[in-house]
Amino acid sequence: MIVYPCTNFTLMQKLTQARMIYPKIKKELDKLADKKQAINLQRFFKTGKGQYGAGDKFLGIKVPFQRIVAKKYYRETTPRDLNKLINSPYHEYRLTGLIILTYKFPKADENEQKKMFEFYLKHTKRVNNWDLVDLSAPNIVGTWLLDKNREILYKLAKSKLLWDRRIAIISTFTFIRAKQFNDALKISDILLTDEHDLIHKAVGWMMREVGKRDKKVLVKYLSSRYKKMPRTMLRYAIEKFPEKERKRVLVETRQK
Repeated sequence: MIVYPCTNFTLMQKLTQARMIYPKIKKELDKLADKKQAINLQRFFKTGKGQYGAGDKFLGIKVPFQRIVAKKYYRETTPRDLNKLINSPYHEYRLTGLIILTYKFPKADENEQKKMFEFYLKHTKRVNNWDLVDLSAPNIVGTWLLDKNREILYKLAKSKLLWDRRIAIISTFTFIRAKQFNDALKISDILLTDEHDLIHKAVGWMMREVGKRDKKVLVKYLSSRYKKMPRTMLRYAIEKFPEKERKRVLVETRQK
């Protein structure tokens, strides 16, 4: 009979338990699947040929239920589990993995946070729809970079990958909340002539958030740009303006 040292045996137990987490998450998510809801979500998230979510698969699970599953297992989830979730062909597995990451991140030490940040950047091709980006980018990328060099965001903003560009601008939401507007506006400039509607909406949204905190900053930014901005981006940016002011700006852009 082999007697293992207590520490090694405990470690073996932990590793064995860790290997079981992904199957548990998978089993719970599969139970929540709804075929009719899946069809609706595939349409909503534009999964048809040539659309931005082309080929994505859905189980048909609402986000609140995914949050319940994520909250139940996030403490035990390992990088191996997260890797399986984020690389799944199913949207809900990827989203649940990202939710778990956002739950783990604030409770981790700096070294662990760095690893999570690097894991995230390594898998941006799998953060491949606007909801996945919007839920995770500010909480992981933005939070990590809040007191660090932000050059990576400028590289992402110039990426050919749509999701990298959206991550770049949406990550600045964390800075905006801290009333740090400079990077959000600079990255908006990079994306000002972007061709994709999802970027128009994202940039306009971040501009609106700047304006909610300091309208003067937003007005100054828009003053030399609003006539050349995509209309959707502008509409989002000025959504909180008084109606008369908003209509005046939109009329002026029609006359350009």
